[in-house]
Amino acid sequence: MRFLYILYQWLIALPILIVLTILIALITIIGCAIGNRDFWGYYPPMIWARCFCAILLIRTEIRGHENIDSKTSYVFVANHQGAFDIFLIYGYLGHNFKWMMKKSLKKIPFVGTACEYAGHIMVDRSSKASIRKTMQHAEKTLQGGMSLVVFPEGTRCKDGHMNPFKRGAFTLAEEFSLPVVPLTIDGAFRLLPRGGFNVHPGKVTLTIHKPIMPPAEGKYNLESLMKESYNSIASALPNEPLME
Repeated sequence: MRFLYILYQWLIALPILIVLTILIALITIIGCAIGNRDFWGYYPPMIWARCFCAILLIRTEIRGHENIDSKTSYVFVANHQGAFDIFLIYGYLGHNFKWMMKKSLKKIPFVGTACEYAGHIMVDRSSKASIRKTMQHAEKTLQGGMSLVVFPEGTRCKDGHMNPFKRGAFTLAEEFSLPVVPLTIDGAFRLLPRGGFNVHPGKVTLTIHKPIMPPAEGKYNLESLMKESYNSIASALPNEPLME
């Protein structure tokens, strides 16, 4: 069965997914260019992500939709197990958002241009001026229920366990007094670990935790916020130790 799936993956699924990716990227670019970037930058990619999972025979389970409100802007922070994290969040989070992503990803053919047209926040740390520009873009974006999704580890894990978090996403939440929603992704590492080429069909679970609300007075304590977010994500992962 494994051999048959590998044949299916490369000979049938991959060509379909390449064509689908180019098509959705073009629809996103054209739609965003015409107008209503928040619609065209979210719904076509959402369909693309769900098709990706279905075509590759990936089962999904989503928990905690009741914890978020579509009219509220959040900073979503998720662990980063593998490539399927993107499809799971895009397809099944159920809340309009923009990614915070490395500027270098703009170089991906079709997809990078589509992300730029969709208004995703490209992080450029080359200078203080570019960082300030990124913050200004984020401030304009995070309004009217539009949210942000960040992988605070900064890169995919190497062994299935979480890496330490970086401060960027939490600094944004502090700066704009936005609630932080931890997201736990479980199973994506088994589907396609970092450096792997062949997908292992199976199940991936997305757990949407309760928001961590900003203090009524003053600002977040960044260290406490990062620790609470880390432990919330880890609580839905088997054998993931909590931070002391």
